Amino acid sequence: MTPKVARYLRDVAPATPCLVLDVDRVEENYRRLIAAMPLARIYYAVKANPAAPILERLTGLGSSFDAASLEEVEACLAAGARPEAISFGNTVKKESAIRTAYAAGVRMYAFDSEAELRKLARSAPGARVYCRILVGNDGAEWPLSRKFGCEIEMAKELMVQAGELGLDPYGISFHVGSQQTKTAAYEAAIGRVAMLFTDLKEAGVNLRMVNLGGGYPVRYRQEVPEIDDFGAAIMGAMAEHFGNALPEIVIEPGRFIVGDAGVVSSEVVLVSRKAKDDPVRWVYLDIGRFGGLAETEGEAIKYAFRTPHDGTADGPVTIAGPTCDSTDTLYEKSNYRLPLALDCGDRVELLATGAYVTSYASQSFNGFRPLAEHYV
Repeated sequence: MTPKVARYLRDVAPATPCLVLDVDRVEENYRRLIAAMPLARIYYAVKANPAAPILERLTGLGSSFDAASLEEVEACLAAGARPEAISFGNTVKKESAIRTAYAAGVRMYAFDSEAELRKLARSAPGARVYCRILVGNDGAEWPLSRKFGCEIEMAKELMVQAGELGLDPYGISFHVGSQQTKTAAYEAAIGRVAMLFTDLKEAGVNLRMVNLGGGYPVRYRQEVPEIDDFGAAIMGAMAEHFGNALPEIVIEPGRFIVGDAGVVSSEVVLVSRKAKDDPVRWVYLDIGRFGGLAETEGEAIKYAFRTPHDGTADGPVTIAGPTCDSTDTLYEKSNYRLPLALDCGDRVELLATGAYVTSYASQSFNGFRPLAEHYV
């Protein structure tokens, strides 16, 4: 929790549940990433947190943007981003969205299938396109499935076809999973991309860009490698596989940029037990999975908690949200312990919750209002 966030929570005491996010920390994280990977161009993953104050600050810093939808493209443009600084990075796009983005000046698009490639050829003629390939996600706390990306051999065929369709076969992208805790995941993926570059060069395709995706982690309950460790591993792998002929390098950080800039403030609604002698208390908060904590599914992302009683005797708890849905249980198997003094009405903070919480929040499930947002 940054000093600015702590002061705001102390002095304003905003109604819960809410997110309070320090935009200066966003800038600090952006600069840390530049220092760790100075040869890479940063395309902020807007989906992590699309709030206007964040987009405006990053625009002022010269960031580019990875947009997942036409609405995100429009949000970037409204924040002052140049259309040539926007990549339409979702491989599943309505053709009407492609046409509108292209008319607005966006010229960089992702794809991973022939059908998507043909849509781009029709509605974004001459655009730069990059193909997303499937890679391993070992080490990711929020792994990505096979929903996005294609096999290497298909990517080779599609990039050849892209040129034949009048598009500019610009590069290759991959994503090693969100909250990736192993630098080796990037190294292995870069090795696969380098082989594909060689094959496509022999086929007469002039690739110029490698998109390393996102996944760069933040600290929750456990320590993670520093961003400098990822930078060293990535640049070492790029030099090993590409030598002096380094392509352009693109990265798409989201969580790393905004994660530890934000804190969710919540109220304890109920503390109870399922039996008199049950050692495990149930702690119900006024925010849950449907209120924005979707990444607790499968207890994947394990947020750290701060309470007014920290440092006193504690005990095991199951932590749940307020809705009338049994899946709105956040942590039951991850050995969370909270102070025995914790009681109804206490305020607790969930740390490093600046990423994905607001964008995952439902609009009114069970009638609960969406998460309030405060940018300081």
